[in-house]
Amino acid sequence: MKKEKFIGDTKTVLKFIQFYCDKQHKESIKFNKSLNLSYLDESLHVEVYYSLCSTCRDTFLYSYERLQECFHDEKPSCRKCPKPCYEKPRWKHMAKIMRFSGARLGLKRIKKLFTISK
Repeated sequence: MKKEKFIGDTKTVLKFIQFYCDKQHKESIKFNKSLNLSYLDESLHVEVYYSLCSTCRDTFLYSYERLQECFHDEKPSCRKCPKPCYEKPRWKHMAKIMRFSGARLGLKRIKKLFTISK
């Protein structure tokens, strides 16, 4: 996987998890942290910031680890991967997050487009 793809995928996963956490875990204590991205033992000089509850933070860090270890040159989406690297329960949890956030973030984008065009 190319470094740019890795950075983009990491930011996308974080965006989905952050949105999910903000909506589903409003009352939970949040941890405000940052993560310096690295890939193939090389710093990418990119820092991402997040404010997640402990469960969502663990999900994000697990996803980040899985992305770092993805051996595909052209990374498929995880649901289409012939050899998934997520443990089954974590894969199901991540699928739940992606469904929840994807639908709402997509609607948010559509609303924004209609608001701009008026």
